[in-house]
Amino acid sequence: MWNLIQLVFFRFAAGGWIPARWFEPGLPAKDERAARTGHLKLEVVSHCWNYSHFLVYQLSSLVLFPPEKLDVTMTVFYSPEDKSTGELLAFFEGQKVPGVTWNWQPVPKQELFRRGIGRNRAALATQADWVWFTDCDLMFRETCLDTLADALQGRRDALLFPEQEHTTDLLTEDNPMLQAGTSGPQVLDIDTSSFTTRHITKATGPLQIAHGDVCRAVGYCRNIGLYQQPVESFAKCHEDRAFRWLLRSQGEPLQVPGVYRIRHVAKGRYSGNDTRSRLRTWLRVLQSRRRDRKQEESS
Repeated sequence: MWNLIQLVFFRFAAGGWIPARWFEPGLPAKDERAARTGHLKLEVVSHCWNYSHFLVYQLSSLVLFPPEKLDVTMTVFYSPEDKSTGELLAFFEGQKVPGVTWNWQPVPKQELFRRGIGRNRAALATQADWVWFTDCDLMFRETCLDTLADALQGRRDALLFPEQEHTTDLLTEDNPMLQAGTSGPQVLDIDTSSFTTRHITKATGPLQIAHGDVCRAVGYCRNIGLYQQPVESFAKCHEDRAFRWLLRSQGEPLQVPGVYRIRHVAKGRYSGNDTRSRLRTWLRVLQSRRRDRKQEESS
């Protein structure tokens, strides 16, 4: 019950009804953040639980479209209990890609299930100029990272986001695109003809690009104990919204091409009770259709 009360409170607070400085007074002022130029360092922070058939596309995108204008540290939090993901990461460890450093972070699954824990650890420890917090179903394709490198030159913003992404419809597990990812570790390209363009208006969970100085100073919801607490099943990611609130920003848009994301009906984190899983899947489909309608109306 106490966790539920906290959840409701921080959902309310993140709507802007409570001053963010009460929970994060350490946010560096804009003129205290470095305006870095030249060959930048980017850390990408991703999580994976039972999603190796999506993660294969994300890691493959870095192999197939390696960056030239910045260095990337690809950080993946995972649980050793997820054998498929462990095997996939072991395979990509052997892929030598100029400008890319693999950084695998094994954690107990209870810590993995609260995404804010890994994001906070990565934020506080990062040595990068910028950190892209994302999900493992997102890809960095043609010119994505090099265009991002140009766009980041000299910027001091706390939070940025690509203003467009290309997505699939909600795919079922028997879709050939998803099935291809289950055939063992490999470098795997994807047919992009079925992706459509979506316009983004704020820095949502997989599209949060934060300044490195901000990350090192405040972490990722570091002072909200609820979002740093391990759980026994995958927690819904409310901390994305709280992060924007704590940074006093919905994010500034960037023109960055090549951002692709696979949308899917089934969630790897939805396991256990079949009735509950079916209900969550049904709600997910309804929510997605509602967002799609809003997107069409605003286009």
